[in-house]
This record gives sequence, structure tokens and C-alpha cells, in this order.
Amino acid sequence: MGKSSIPGAPPRSRRWVVALPLVGFMAVAGLFLLRLYGGDPAKLPSALIGRPAPQTALPPLQGLVQDGVQVPGLDPAVFKGKVSVVNVWASWCVPCHDEAPLLTELGKDKRLQLVGINYKDAPDNARRFLGRYGNPFNFVGVDGNGRGSIEWGVYGVPETFVVGREGTILYKMVGPVTKANFETVLKVEIEKALK
Repeated sequence: MGKSSIPGAPPRSRRWVVALPLVGFMAVAGLFLLRLYGGDPAKLPSALIGRPAPQTALPPLQGLVQDGVQVPGLDPAVFKGKVSVVNVWASWCVPCHDEAPLLTELGKDKRLQLVGINYKDAPDNARRFLGRYGNPFNFVGVDGNGRGSIEWGVYGVPETFVVGREGTILYKMVGPVTKANFETVLKVEIEKALK
């Protein structure tokens, strides 16, 4: 009779067992949020740094002409002898619209070549996109099924790579080129490749 209990209340040990799944869920959710927002996505590692650019040929974006000539697709041979900036983009990608003017500015640098990989896009939309912002690319390869981008180790669009004169991937930027990282990160990596 020394124990006093409230009628209808579960015993203390049962309450703790009922709360255990909630505590577990909150711990897992906390870890998930920490991994999701805890780091800079632009610093995702790439297993391809220091390795040759993928030997993936991609067809040209049909109907994309410059100076009356069809802009060529991606031939892996273009990476030998010249520093290249490879940008994986799509017309449906909102950050790609934001970075387009910066890529157009970069395209004026005649010391390097810009290579575009158009990712899972409708050809009409891709041509309209380049018509709207200007085509900074010397080559535009169409990756309609995404297989070529997988070989490049692409997580999602946009992504940008710097490829050295020997055809080796020197740098990878995950996410859009922005005013903040254009001068302080991308141009610095390009200058290193040009030396």
C-alpha cells in the first residue's frame, strides 16, 4: 500500500519504452540534417581529380550554329593541348540561368576553351537558352540520357570542371558559378592550370 498510483496511468517503465522510438527518430533526423546542411556542397570530393578526362564522345546540339557553322559536339581529343573549362548545364536548371552571364564573360578569354555538356534537355529548349544568354561554348555535347555525365562524376547540374593541357581534370566545382566564387575560386583554378 505504500505505492500511490494514478488510476489509468501506464507504469513508468512502459512510458519510457513508448518514448524510445521517438528519441531514436529524433537522433537520426538530427544526423540527417547535420549532414545535409553541415558542409559546403561545393567541396564534395571527386575521384576524378588528377585523372584523365573521360573518353566520352557526345553528339552536337543539332541546329546550334555559330558564324554559320554547326557548333561541334564533344570529342575527347579536344582536351589535349589547351586548358578547358567544362560546364554541365540544362535549360531547366534555375542556377544555370544565374551562372550563364559569368560563363559568357569567361568565354571571352581566348587562352582557354569552354566545353558545354547539355544534360537531359530538350534540344529546342537548350538552343533557346543559349540564344537568350549567348553561347560561350566552343563545343556543346548533348548528354540526353545522362550517361556521359555519370562518367564525369556529376552529382547534379550545374557543375564545372577545369581540365589541364594534358587532358587531366584539375578541379571540380559543384553548384553554380556565382559572382562570389567566380573571381576567388574558379579564375584562380584556371590561372593555376594556365601556368
